[in-house]
Amino acid sequence: MIRFEGVSKTYTTLVTRKKVAALADFSLELNRGEVVGIAGPNGAGKSTLISLLLGFLRPSSGQVSIDGMAARDYVESRGVGYLTELVNVPGNLRVPDALGRIAVLAGIPRHQRATAVLEVMSRLGLDEHASKRVKQLSKGNLQRLGLGQAMLGDYEVMVLDEPTHGLDPVWTARFRDIVRELRRPDRVVLIASHNLDELEALSDRVAILDRGRLQQVVSAAAVTHADAINWRIVFEDEPDVAAMLPGSAPIEGRPGSWRVTMTRAELSRGLGELLRDGAVLVECAPEEGRLSSVFHEAVGR
Repeated sequence: MIRFEGVSKTYTTLVTRKKVAALADFSLELNRGEVVGIAGPNGAGKSTLISLLLGFLRPSSGQVSIDGMAARDYVESRGVGYLTELVNVPGNLRVPDALGRIAVLAGIPRHQRATAVLEVMSRLGLDEHASKRVKQLSKGNLQRLGLGQAMLGDYEVMVLDEPTHGLDPVWTARFRDIVRELRRPDRVVLIASHNLDELEALSDRVAILDRGRLQQVVSAAAVTHADAINWRIVFEDEPDVAAMLPGSAPIEGRPGSWRVTMTRAELSRGLGELLRDGAVLVECAPEEGRLSSVFHEAVGR
């Protein structure tokens, strides 16, 4: 549905007139039904990529199209659900009024707007803040308001830029449920985020950018099942971990804590044996997710 074909974007600095490539020869296709993540360090080109997709910028070379149309033509004719990285809504508006104005722009019929606004507010926990003005909202609540604006229209393209920025752990977890609800066969969802765990949990594929270039596209299947990763395991007692989990090593200064590198399947088998022998497991967590490992390899730092 979305196609980037050999897209480059070059800026010219104001003072030195030096040309800087923000994006270089970027090609990627995003299909209906997919949730695709975009990851990269600061300055990698993520913001430029989104601006090109939304038609705010024109590429210096190459082509961006959505459903066979030029990006800007598609956005103007059909609309896109967009959560910007920095939510900026007039501060004097009350929460329902802010969403109501977006509902008008989204083309929701007059007789359906109030219901649509109430449903979004309830879904995002904003109903308890209905009497507040936007300027009175906390950062997390303002972020939820921005997400609500993106969700109001019935769009086939959703672009979420740093969607969990400012959200507390409870709403970060709920955001994952919201994205799963947004997924549907005729829609593509693009999420740009620094939160690699979030992208790993939600995305079908993650495109890794660095210095304006596409370094790697990682599939969710590869992230979830393929390679060994580092795990931190904590037991209540001191079982014979080394015998059941080859290559494991105790963590110095932390009694009962071990570090091991293996696949999920290998870890599950080893832990099963230990638990059957009476070991009491307190904690088991990846020290670094598979996507994090691939990401650091791809960007080289």
